[in-house]
Amino acid sequence: MTIQTTTLPNGFRIVTEHMPTLESAAVGLWVEAGARHERAEQNGIAHFLEHMAFKGTARRSALQIAEEIEDVGGYINAYTSREMTAFYARVLRADVGLALDVLADIVLNPAFDAREIEVERGVILQEIGQSLDTPDDIIFDWLQEVAYPGQPIGRPILGPSAAVQGFGEDDLRSFVASHYGPGQMILSAAGAVDHDVLVRLAEPLFGHLAAKPVAVADVARFQTGERREVKSLEQAHFTFALEAPAYRHADFYTSQVFSGALGGSMSSRLFQRLREDRGLCYTVFAQSGAYADTGMITIYAGTGGDQVADLALLTMDEVKRAAEDMSEAEVARARAQMKAGLLMGLESPSARAERLAKLLSIWGRVPDLSEAIARIDAVDVAGVRDHAAGLLSGNGAMALYGPVGDAPDLSQLHARLAA
Repeated sequence: MTIQTTTLPNGFRIVTEHMPTLESAAVGLWVEAGARHERAEQNGIAHFLEHMAFKGTARRSALQIAEEIEDVGGYINAYTSREMTAFYARVLRADVGLALDVLADIVLNPAFDAREIEVERGVILQEIGQSLDTPDDIIFDWLQEVAYPGQPIGRPILGPSAAVQGFGEDDLRSFVASHYGPGQMILSAAGAVDHDVLVRLAEPLFGHLAAKPVAVADVARFQTGERREVKSLEQAHFTFALEAPAYRHADFYTSQVFSGALGGSMSSRLFQRLREDRGLCYTVFAQSGAYADTGMITIYAGTGGDQVADLALLTMDEVKRAAEDMSEAEVARARAQMKAGLLMGLESPSARAERLAKLLSIWGRVPDLSEAIARIDAVDVAGVRDHAAGLLSGNGAMALYGPVGDAPDLSQLHARLAA
């Protein structure tokens, strides 16, 4: 398998990985523009734009976009995150050129028809409503907001209904003009793809785009805060966050291993203590997420209203205990799970294409897989304990939803960590 990269004179980047045993390829455009690049009044527009890309261009109707890909047995989709918007397709070897042409068309030439804007506005408002009705979905938006209050990175990706109701063609075109320059785009493909051929296909589609300054997102500042929404639900939803390292930080992999040992699997501490030993919950997990300049360890559990206090305090005990007695066996298991997850994910060309784009965005190159494996293997017990100890002196953020009136407040959890 061979990874190759090319940068066109205008800054447009192309990265591929040839997988010789495959007959299909994943092809996508990753744009370094997401929710954290929006102004307050624009919140939700990156996601709105993702939807509108499929609603027609000067050359294709919305139906034709879907039909051209599906007529050859492929599929096409997109997603918006806080730092990127991605448009991608999976097709057979012979149809890579078609997929690229469709992707370029929907990203560079969206029609923004007034009727289609209204139709999709309704779809997105339904999506927002569905999210608000899903407690173990919306609570993570609330946690993000209290951890990064008043900051673009803390705002919900879908945006508030009031903002979505006001977006029009001019708003969409303005965001594209500011954030969809060639230097903010990465064409990534993996599978049955030839790099030189893809470059030749991409040059007439993207090479003419005028280079423009790359917009820099506001620096993120993790803060402490709490949001508690008391409501009559079957479960009390508890989330707690501590600041974690950014992508490029030396402790990135340490944080990943720590969160895996804490709550990443059935053998993890939180699962064993809260579910298996105490029966306090059905779902519990911890994970470490990262951005360009910050990160967040997130702990989630769902429990009964009469048990949420015990669950919250015991969770703090487990975080604290990790700094004292995390074992070599636990760290080794978390390292193995992390490596296995990485390697198993690479069996999919879609996952490989996404990985290539993200690594190129983060590092400006695609580090060899052996570098990641070596950094995971370098995480030891002392490092994990030190990382956990560092969390005890920091401040966390918390979001609660449901019958949570008896849950301890954030100051009580901080005191439990520091005790």
